[in-house]
Amino acid sequence: MSSTLTRPSSTAGPVRDAVAAGRRTRILALPEARWAAASLVLFLSALTLQLLGAPWWAWGPLYALTYITGGWEPGWEGLKALKDKTLDVDLLMVVAALGAAAIGQVLDGALLIVIFATSGALEAFATARTADSVRGLLDLAPATATRQGDGGAEEAVPAHQLGVGDVILVRPGERVAADGRVLYGASEVDQATITGEPLPVAKEPGDEVFAGTLNGTGALRVTVERDPSDSVIARIVAMVEEASGTKAPTQLFIEKVEQRYSIGMVAATVALFALPLAFGEALQPTLLRAMTFMIVASPCAVVLATMPPLLSAIANAGRHGVLIKSAIVMERLGQIDTVALDKTGTLTEGTPRVTDIRPLTASGLTPDTLLTFAAAAEHPSEHPLARAITDAARTRGIALPSVEDFASAPGTGVSATVDGRAVAVGGPARLLNGRTDQAAVALAAQLEEDGRTAVVVLLDGRPAGALGIADRLRTDARATVTRLTALTGSTPVLVTGDNPRAAARLGADVGIGDVRAELLPQDKVRAVRALERAGRKVLVVGDGVNDAPALAAAHTGIAMGRAGSDLALETADAIVVRDELATIPTVVALSRRCRRLVVQNLVIAAVFITGLVIWDLTGTLPLPLGVAGHEGSTVIVGLNGLRLLRDAAWTRARSAE
Repeated sequence: MSSTLTRPSSTAGPVRDAVAAGRRTRILALPEARWAAASLVLFLSALTLQLLGAPWWAWGPLYALTYITGGWEPGWEGLKALKDKTLDVDLLMVVAALGAAAIGQVLDGALLIVIFATSGALEAFATARTADSVRGLLDLAPATATRQGDGGAEEAVPAHQLGVGDVILVRPGERVAADGRVLYGASEVDQATITGEPLPVAKEPGDEVFAGTLNGTGALRVTVERDPSDSVIARIVAMVEEASGTKAPTQLFIEKVEQRYSIGMVAATVALFALPLAFGEALQPTLLRAMTFMIVASPCAVVLATMPPLLSAIANAGRHGVLIKSAIVMERLGQIDTVALDKTGTLTEGTPRVTDIRPLTASGLTPDTLLTFAAAAEHPSEHPLARAITDAARTRGIALPSVEDFASAPGTGVSATVDGRAVAVGGPARLLNGRTDQAAVALAAQLEEDGRTAVVVLLDGRPAGALGIADRLRTDARATVTRLTALTGSTPVLVTGDNPRAAARLGADVGIGDVRAELLPQDKVRAVRALERAGRKVLVVGDGVNDAPALAAAHTGIAMGRAGSDLALETADAIVVRDELATIPTVVALSRRCRRLVVQNLVIAAVFITGLVIWDLTGTLPLPLGVAGHEGSTVIVGLNGLRLLRDAAWTRARSAE
């Protein structure tokens, strides 16, 4: 029933058309969705007329149209697969629906067709939205750039026309149009889309910048070093598309069983009908026995052995804030044995906060007084560090005094006059350069050694203290790492674009020893593929554009929902909607419990099918009793699977290790 989840070919055309239109795909723009909707409307109309007691000629044609509108496409795909000597489950489900209609179970067959068509439409819609997000990522890089000629003349040119060696001007607040290196100027660039770093990075001549990153308050002249088609952003798009297209085709476990089982069932039904006729048996009893065999040996109970537990687990996870995109994903989550975690926005909150307020003893200031001067000076600034400092003052209930003579120097910091005193706030590399105040230098070095961003405060030209700023660890990060280690048998890996010192400190805080820092998106993909070449099934958890290629390449990918980029949310197989990190090990444990329940159901289905088949082959199994036994087994495995809908199932998964 879920094979449509792994069949991308039929959506390629509509996806391309929708993306080319430059807007997000609407579900009814896809032909699969329109056919499924028509099938559903026809089915509901026929069912209503049947329940109201209308004559068969009123609702019968509507059921027939339901079969046609909902079943023609999977039937056609199944016939094409049959040409390649593959018995596709699409074709089997259509045949099963037609077989049900042939023996009078028209309603059951129509319902099966509608469910199958709806599943295919949802898969097509998810594929189209993923393509939209991949295409939308290119919008991060500006469409035009300001190119400077040899004489300093400026001209606006399309970004794709830039060539290696061109010099472009990036004004404050603009996005960089191409990968390159700073030639003149200084500024701070927000490159979270590429590296995931939570704070803007100071750039000066000689530093590398990336297309799509956001310039701060300074102007930069940048020498283009890569063709725009080969920029990091363009390579992220290519990697996501490649990883999504080359990931090995996946089937539910039950589909692998169904391939062999269904071939055997079809062959046995034909033999049970043809052989007795060849030996002179009468047509009617032979046909009746073959039809009874086909019904009792039908894989319906086998299919329902899998789908209700998986769908129940998906619904349960959804109620607790985890969106699982398909039954295949729910099954795959239980297979993972290694977890790769992003840092910023995943293990941390993704927002810088003041963690330390350290006045120097010689300054005579209290922590609140030091914070007052720093926050007042930073208040007019729009820099993320400035917001962190002013938020800290607001949290402490500090009233900020008036500010005069405010000035901001990109890459250096801010200066202002606060209550008649000259205040400067900035990085230690700039404000303490050449100074002999060892206490201030040692304090800044200690904060940086602890994984903080150090911000020095000068008062009347003399060091008064320093503030430590860091991205705060999520409260459930350590417990999540511990539970994932217990579930998988191996400690998670930390993969981040942040600097090694901050990454190592966070790894130590949460209990991760394998820390891989300063990774660009392609480096994260290499790390994931290296783990998978070693035989591991990797779960990647991330939130940013820079995580999307790794999410696509991994065995399974989970995105953090609140701050997650559109591309990460569409690329991931599952989404933690409320950013509750602790739900990740719970949903993995729920998936494993679901797999155990599937095995139970398969045993139940096998017992019923075997018993009924033996009865039919060795005796005379009445058709109504065969139908009752078949439907009874279907109901039993269905109800057993629905146990995973209960909140108790989530509670048990949360406590599992």
